[in-house]
Amino acid sequence: MILVLLIGLFLIAVSFGLFARTLLLPRMRTAASLRQIDAYGFSGAALESADSAPRGLPRLHLREGVDSLATKFGKLIASRVTSINEENLKRILQGAGFYTLQPGRFVGYQALGTVALGGVFIWLTVVGSTNPFLSMVTVVAAVLAGWCLPLAIVKRRARARAERIDLDMPDLIDMLVATVEAGIAFSSSLQMVAKRLRGPLGDEIRLTLQEQSMGLGLNDALNNMLNRQNTPSVRAFVRSLVQGEQLGISIGQTLRNLSTEMRTLRRQLAEARAQKAPVKLVFPVVLLIFPALFVVTLGPAALRIHAIFQ
Repeated sequence: MILVLLIGLFLIAVSFGLFARTLLLPRMRTAASLRQIDAYGFSGAALESADSAPRGLPRLHLREGVDSLATKFGKLIASRVTSINEENLKRILQGAGFYTLQPGRFVGYQALGTVALGGVFIWLTVVGSTNPFLSMVTVVAAVLAGWCLPLAIVKRRARARAERIDLDMPDLIDMLVATVEAGIAFSSSLQMVAKRLRGPLGDEIRLTLQEQSMGLGLNDALNNMLNRQNTPSVRAFVRSLVQGEQLGISIGQTLRNLSTEMRTLRRQLAEARAQKAPVKLVFPVVLLIFPALFVVTLGPAALRIHAIFQ
């Protein structure tokens, strides 16, 4: 009974969280864009306004305090636990779109979430549970979920962004081909495309242009984009442009060949996804459709047999 209650409370909390996220999504996107701009050196106005604030007022907000605590806690855990690879974790966070989130802070939030979730479930099991074994299993499951779920969500987001980037890359190259062959320089073409693209690929292109505007070379900025999103389409795009510039090949011809290659790659990805569909359909068919079908077809016969033998 207590397990059903805990599952119900968890589902209610998830529903309220999703509803609140839907209401706050526009503000969250605006705040994320402002934080990304601040991370690349455009926070002078914010610093000036912070310095002009009255000295009597506290400058440390609640979120900043939690961030600081999570950072210290995460660095302590990362220094003690050798299995945590900060470089790999940073690559996963950047692939998921969390460009300004440090690996140590993420580990700290994992630890804080584990402690908080474990404490809540310990309190709930102590108050309402009568089975010690079930209580222990529930608390252990809650602790494991608190530690593993954030990383699993980030990896899922990174995979979804990578798939979206591979899907949108042919459209990006088609727009670049049209603008470059019209006589526009490649950097200007990227800027024009970045204004029209939406989604993860547009974010990556805009971040690449920001790095270039801050003094980084175009090849280095493209290589940084490849480090953030090491997908087949991005790999082919970056390597073709870098090698074409080094060998002196026409950028228009390079993009034209790359467009054909990206169309072939997207077709191959669609075929691979279609081949995986029958395997993924086995589990819902066996667990959901077959039981319902058996109940509908064999249920009346079972009731008649039961009535005859009574």
